[in-house]
Amino acid sequence: MTMKAMSQDRYGSPDLLRLVETPRPLAGEDDVLVRVDGAAVHVGDCFGVRGTPWMMRMATGLFKPTCGIPGYDFAGRIAAVGENVTQFDVGDEVFGAGQGTCAQYVTVPQSTVAPRPTNLSLAEAAAVPTSGLAALHALRDVANVQPGQRVLINGASGGIGTFAIQIAKSFGAEVTGVCSTRNVDLVRSLGADHVVDYTRDDFTAAAAQYDLIFDNVENRSLADCRRALKPTGMLILNSGTGARGIAMLVRLIKPLVMSPFVRHDLRRYLSVPNQDDLLVLKQLIESGAVRPIIDRKYELTQTPDAIRYLESGHARGKVVISVANADATPECGSTAVVA
Repeated sequence: MTMKAMSQDRYGSPDLLRLVETPRPLAGEDDVLVRVDGAAVHVGDCFGVRGTPWMMRMATGLFKPTCGIPGYDFAGRIAAVGENVTQFDVGDEVFGAGQGTCAQYVTVPQSTVAPRPTNLSLAEAAAVPTSGLAALHALRDVANVQPGQRVLINGASGGIGTFAIQIAKSFGAEVTGVCSTRNVDLVRSLGADHVVDYTRDDFTAAAAQYDLIFDNVENRSLADCRRALKPTGMLILNSGTGARGIAMLVRLIKPLVMSPFVRHDLRRYLSVPNQDDLLVLKQLIESGAVRPIIDRKYELTQTPDAIRYLESGHARGKVVISVANADATPECGSTAVVA
């Protein structure tokens, strides 16, 4: 049996992505096969499509994409289960993380899937996994945020930042969000106690100091950010790929090399999807503490447009791909629907 998917056979422009008929994956003994309703894309998909920075190719394929289908987030209905799967049944509505989710079907281990939050549609649930988990792992596991701590989120209006504000507030922190003028109201609506408009004010030059800075854009130097930290503060860096070549490697490695020799705790981290933490996000969402922010929705054949929009750097929250209508989607390049 076959399915429709957006795929590329070589690295380069998003325009290389084409709607193709490809074999439908089969569920292994510990896997579930999901009929995808919605997927979400993020900056990692931009890197994966273009094959840059080169370090990304260690995961996506050295000379050409090994998968070729973008997307890591999904929500949909289970179409089949492996023989060892005991937690899910055919027809269950789930959300989770996998590889190649811009397709009608995706196979993933049951350990990276959870029941859909009851107060979200499938399209909304697709916006949660990767970015929500990245924010949760940084704030809970790396920083161990405590009530009353002062936390600054740089890149507060982005996919991870919008989750980070809400999760930090749920932990009882006093949260400051840094964003552009057009996103000030959005960031404030998510619960930020203070909002810094970076087009007008420089958080690294202000008198305020923070227990934690969670930097999702890295548009300021380490020295600048450290000025805004308390003497025992922590800086978590969640980017570094804005540079290229040797500059990128320096940017990735420098904080780790410096950390033992400075008073501040400089961290990078790896967020690995897992069912337990998807259930934590589900609980936060169902309690009303967290909600996904969806900027734009695209049809499956508009995936190249979605990637280009992400690359523009202006996305607010998440960009979602509707897969449910893959059998009757508009041509690439048509106008996107703004949520």
